[in-house]
Amino acid sequence: MSWDLTALLNAADPQAVLAERNLWLVRLLEWLRHAPGDETAAGTPRPVVRLKHLLNVLERHPEHARAFAEVIAGVWHEVDAVALFAEVGFAPRMALWHEALGRLRRRLLPATADTRDLAALFELLFDDERDEDWIAAIDDELLGRLSLLFAAAPDDGWRVEMRAAITVLISHVHAAGLSGALRVRMDGPLLQDRPFHQLPSAWEAVERALRPRDAEALGPALHYLRGLLDRCRAAALTVPDHLEAHGVSVDLMFSIEQLTARIDRIEALLACLVSGQPRRELLRLVAGLVRVVHERRSLRTLFSRHYSLLARKVAERSAETGEHYITRNRAEYRDMLVRAGGGGLVIAGTTFVKFLVMMLGFSAFWAGLWAGVNYAVSFVIVHLLHWTVATKQPAMTAPAMAEKLLNLERDEGVQGFVDEVTHLVRSQVAGIVGNLAVVGPVVLAVQGLCWGAFGAPLVGDKEARYVLHSLELAGASLLFAAFTGTLLFASSLVAGWVENWFVFHRLDSAIAWNPRLVALLGRARAQAWSRWWRANVSGMAANISLGLMLGLVPALLGFVGLGLEVRHVTLSTGQLAAAVGALGLGVMGTWAFWSCVLCIAGIGVLNVGVSFFCAFRVAMRSRGVRLADRQRVYAAIRTRLWRAPLSFLLPPR
Repeated sequence: MSWDLTALLNAADPQAVLAERNLWLVRLLEWLRHAPGDETAAGTPRPVVRLKHLLNVLERHPEHARAFAEVIAGVWHEVDAVALFAEVGFAPRMALWHEALGRLRRRLLPATADTRDLAALFELLFDDERDEDWIAAIDDELLGRLSLLFAAAPDDGWRVEMRAAITVLISHVHAAGLSGALRVRMDGPLLQDRPFHQLPSAWEAVERALRPRDAEALGPALHYLRGLLDRCRAAALTVPDHLEAHGVSVDLMFSIEQLTARIDRIEALLACLVSGQPRRELLRLVAGLVRVVHERRSLRTLFSRHYSLLARKVAERSAETGEHYITRNRAEYRDMLVRAGGGGLVIAGTTFVKFLVMMLGFSAFWAGLWAGVNYAVSFVIVHLLHWTVATKQPAMTAPAMAEKLLNLERDEGVQGFVDEVTHLVRSQVAGIVGNLAVVGPVVLAVQGLCWGAFGAPLVGDKEARYVLHSLELAGASLLFAAFTGTLLFASSLVAGWVENWFVFHRLDSAIAWNPRLVALLGRARAQAWSRWWRANVSGMAANISLGLMLGLVPALLGFVGLGLEVRHVTLSTGQLAAAVGALGLGVMGTWAFWSCVLCIAGIGVLNVGVSFFCAFRVAMRSRGVRLADRQRVYAAIRTRLWRAPLSFLLPPR
């Protein structure tokens, strides 16, 4: 509904119920932003031009000015303004997900003008994020004329509400600073003079000097309070450094942001109370509140801000593990081939257990669960024996690679990174070759032994023909291989998150020094267990989560009609070898067999490529690598590939 100015001024009714007066104010702001007409001025926002026009009209019509001012004074008298100054921009509880649900509710549910909460009314009045710009553009002359709109309001009404708001904010900062979760993570020397303890009494001294204003006492008291606030902020800002070293908590990061934002709000309110030009400070405060209101509506901003540190920490922890999978010389290359061969040996057994699970005829969920347990047990055995499965490497090595992207200012840094890329690709080649060189012959040999001993292979003709059909090049196996790559990447995220959780809660220290565990295991064994879990928690989490996801995720997606399957290059090779062992070597001369071979090659590329790409992108974003630097890196890699392609396959002499 569009309103012209005359209709709005005629509708100003100081005797109306509060909801109608609130709604009238909302429509007035809508008129400032969207009223028809072509009022413009060079460099002046249209709402400011309309505000000047409104004041011109009110100055010519005192009766409208009187009604206008009485409406504003009545609303101010009946609403709670403390909430506006002390609560807008802050979560009622120091919990990230509670704040996320609150933002979602505000986005989805309509707000009402029937409210006595000025904070809620403020969001209705300034629902356009561009309001901040035109409010900040109000000049001193127009700011002085705005007093006409507030002529009926008490001169010191806003001061009373601001003092109450500061009391609320001080209590929040005081409580948060003394909470155990934050206090134990703050820098000890910054807490020696107990700044958080002294905040309430320091504010009381300032408040006494403000009622009535005692300039002689106000100066020292205000200086002391501001010094305490600075020390509180400095202490709070040491918490992220502690979290970086000892494990990240997004809830604690959210609490720190809320604490420092409340300190900033206290300082903004103090500036309004003690400034020689309070109107300008009030205008600056209102513009800031408009910005905060719209920031609080964004879920994306909330999560990107608070999960960025966790993403970086997860990437860093994966990077530490990933370094073990990168070979840089011939000795390490040969060692990778040997360890990959051991992984292929274990996966050969995994292949036969998978066929056994399929033959038992479980329902979809239980078949998926036991298949996942089979994979998880196999991957854990590989990990404990210090062997490797090639497809688990990329998601771990990608963060280690991204860590090298931090020194790209010079060409030497770019070339150093390209060297790391060649090392990585060679490592992947060695891992896949070692896996496939063992899993295929071992599975084929077991099938042959069973033919000789029992007259029939472990994997029969029916299962073998199903393998040839499921791995044909024209089927959906390549799509499934890309899907498997995302699961490989997801397992690296689980590993990084679990290790961060383990470190954050100091479980390694708990294992080493818990009285019951020390009494049960003995001191030496407890400390040995502590070191073992600290070194292996990431690998155990990665292997167990990957195994269970490979088995369960396709089964769970099948319940909702998504017929996705997993295609793992090493397992697929073992299955194809089992099929050859069941159908005879003659099948190797058919197109069906070679179609499967080509498909397995594509599966290997997609398993490795998709998981590496996902992990690499997350790691780059977590480190803030610029787009221009990425393009320089890509160009350098293409140049190396053109000039020395064999360097990506074989190590230098």
